[in-house]
Order: sequence, then C-alpha cells, then structure tokens
Amino acid sequence: MPEKAQILIVEDDLDLAEMLNSYFKVQGYDVTTAAWGEEAVEIGTQQLPSLVVLDIRLPDIDGYEVCRRFRNNRRTADIPIIFLTEKRDRVDKLAGLELGVVDYITKPFDIQELRLRVRNALKRANLTTLVNPVTGLPEGQLVDEHLEELLQVEAGSWAALAASIDGLIEFRESHGFIAADDVLRAVSLMISNAVREAGNPDDFLGHLGLGDFLIVANKARVETIRERIQTRIHRSIEYLYPLQDQEKALKAIQEDRLRLVLSCVVAEDGPFESVDGLKARLLGIRQVPEGE
Repeated sequence: MPEKAQILIVEDDLDLAEMLNSYFKVQGYDVTTAAWGEEAVEIGTQQLPSLVVLDIRLPDIDGYEVCRRFRNNRRTADIPIIFLTEKRDRVDKLAGLELGVVDYITKPFDIQELRLRVRNALKRANLTTLVNPVTGLPEGQLVDEHLEELLQVEAGSWAALAASIDGLIEFRESHGFIAADDVLRAVSLMISNAVREAGNPDDFLGHLGLGDFLIVANKARVETIRERIQTRIHRSIEYLYPLQDQEKALKAIQEDRLRLVLSCVVAEDGPFESVDGLKARLLGIRQVPEGE
C-alpha cells in the first residue's frame, strides 16, 4: 500500500483545528496539528509533512515567519504550504506567494473546496518531485536512475561533472527567494548553453542538490564543458546580485560571495559501489577554480 500523505495543520482555533483533523483523517491522510508557530516549525522539521495548512494569525510568530523558516531550511524548503486565513488583502496574498505558498484560501471556507485544494497541491508536488521547479531540470529519482545506468557500464567513456554554486543559502537569506531563484535560473541557462555548445545532444544535465548541477558527458569533451562553465559564471557572478549600487554590490560579494565549485570523476575512477557512493565522491572532491 502507498504511504499516506501527511498533513500538518497549524491553527490556533482549537475547534477548527479538531474539525480539520477529523475531516482529513477520514479522507485517508495522516494529520498532525499545531496551535503555535514555533511548535509548527519544530514539528515540520522533524516529521517533514507532505503538505502544511497554515493560518497566518498565530499567538506567537505569524504564518509568514513560519513559512519563511520552512523555506530557509533545506529539509523543508519544498514542502507545499496552503495559507488559511481571514485576510483578503491583495498585499497579504502577494506576500504569501513571494514566500512560495502554493495556494491561499480565506475564512470562512467551503470544506470541500479546501479538500480539493489540498488534493491538487499534493498531486502537483508529486508531479514536480522529478524536476526542479525553478530550473525545470531533472533531480531526485531521475538523476539517480541515470547514474545507476552509468554504474552498469563496466568500461565506459563517461565523465560526471558537478558544478556547484556555493553561498546560495546565505544569498537567499540576504536577498530573498525571488533573487535566489533568479540566480538558479541564470546559472542553469549558462550551464545548459555550455553543454549544448561543447557537448553532445545525449549529454545529461540535472541537479544533485540546491545549487549543485550535474553534467554527464563523454570524458573527451568534459574538460571543454568545464572551462566554458567556469569562464561564463566567473564573469557573471557580480551581476547576479540584485543591487544597483556598485559599491553595495561589491560589499555584498565580499560578505556572502557566490562562487563556483567544480569536481569531476570519470569511469576509470571506479568502481563505485552505489549511486550514493558516486555522488559522495563527486561532492567530496569539490575545488574552487583558480581565480575565483
């Protein structure tokens, strides 16, 4: 049997929380409730729910802060969140959307509508777990399957190149999610262009993690790909900061510098016992290019 989706309901109205708890359990979900924002953060980071239904008005920290903390934690950054609130102001909705909230429903609400919104949000989350929602590149299972195929080749001519953007988490904390997503898109485009120009059509490009890109190509071409990625990103780093004042931009670069880190393994570096072993080898030998 497939695992039940786990819903975390964060609501300080105990009667409403109990009603939602009972209702969604009848619908076949595992449900946990929290009445306080700090409690919700603790539960969410420990249990990693499939979805969070989050009230904005809470007795301690508000729903925006709860959402912000989830998004700033790598373990909980991609959990879909539905805001449940009495607020109807467009500014409030925009604030939620900027934090990555997937849906927004106002009180009083139709319970059937909330059920459908929860169901649809979970379906979208399941569909997008195979690709990064910002770059559209494969991640997770698709990457593991591709690496598994490489390990089945006894004598291959492949090379796996990891291109990571260090400092992205600090950048996101300083400049916000929208700016960080813009960085990911820009870097993704530069890497994609480098692979397209210097590689082959069947080369693979995906994600190993947040800010960690994986390129699998013929080892005869991987050095050219690496050089093009290094050159393009090195020249563009300062333009990735959302600051118009040059002096402030230079200070930001010094304080939370985004920098490119590269590593490469080839088939002959094996044998690798598992996909996890191959990924650990890639991420464990990372080096900052000279001049970075």
